[in-house]
Amino acid sequence: MEAIRQFFPYQNTKVYYELTPHEDRNAPCLVLVHGFLSSMFSFRRLEPLLTQSFHVLTLDLPPFGRSGKSKRFTYSYENYGAIVNALLKELNWTNVFGIGHSMGGQVLLNAACNQSHRFSGLVLLGCSGYLKPVRKLVLSTYVPFFSHYLKYILAKTGVKGNLYNVVYEKHSVTPEMIQGYAEPFKHPKIFPALVRFIRHREGDLSTECLNTISLPIQLLWGAHDKVVPLKTGKRLEQDLPQACLHVYEDAAHLLPEEKPADIYRQVDAFITEVSTRLFNQNTPVGGSD
Repeated sequence: MEAIRQFFPYQNTKVYYELTPHEDRNAPCLVLVHGFLSSMFSFRRLEPLLTQSFHVLTLDLPPFGRSGKSKRFTYSYENYGAIVNALLKELNWTNVFGIGHSMGGQVLLNAACNQSHRFSGLVLLGCSGYLKPVRKLVLSTYVPFFSHYLKYILAKTGVKGNLYNVVYEKHSVTPEMIQGYAEPFKHPKIFPALVRFIRHREGDLSTECLNTISLPIQLLWGAHDKVVPLKTGKRLEQDLPQACLHVYEDAAHLLPEEKPADIYRQVDAFITEVSTRLFNQNTPVGGSD
């Protein structure tokens, strides 16, 4: 079915999202949340597979992609999680399965920590974890023209260099990928907004918070992930009560680009398993007189 493309107003900004409904109204609902310095573009190979079986919602977290780049918005993980929950409420979606890549996984954990009743389960791809704010970096954001310095640092490596760092096989980086990931950074307001993001990022959820998230969670990881190493996935598996870790031996950090078909199969199997478990829990045992 044709995707619905909309802007959702939230606080002092606007959130761009795309919703592709499935012809089966009872199909499970998925929300896809991208990572840092990315956008919904990172799901371009995975999303078409998921729309075969599910209702699929993707969004650009501010200030990334097509979403707003406000100087008044608080770019914290807590606020990002609140955006996801507010959008799900707006769409009247419940029993949702969340798929989050890198920072997007941490956003979904925040959303689930605050409103777990909205979710049936999470699939986290190379999910960030256990990172704390860097005080010196936060203080640097108050230095005049820090946004120009940030632009220089990112340009020094370049989009191609950054992509090489997050994939297992460099030849998988195509001109289309480079253009797609570079496009949002042409916006004149992106770097001042990124400065605010660095200032507002409050750190990842603590072990104590993770222990309270009792949702079924599938952790998917690339064995060669240099951005969020496998040890983070193993630690998350220990701290999340219902988490299970699966590792792709021939992949790195950019799993939605590297392993879309494998992820689709994992997601489909995970949702089937969780849905069956929930159905059995809600089915009365034995008859009545």
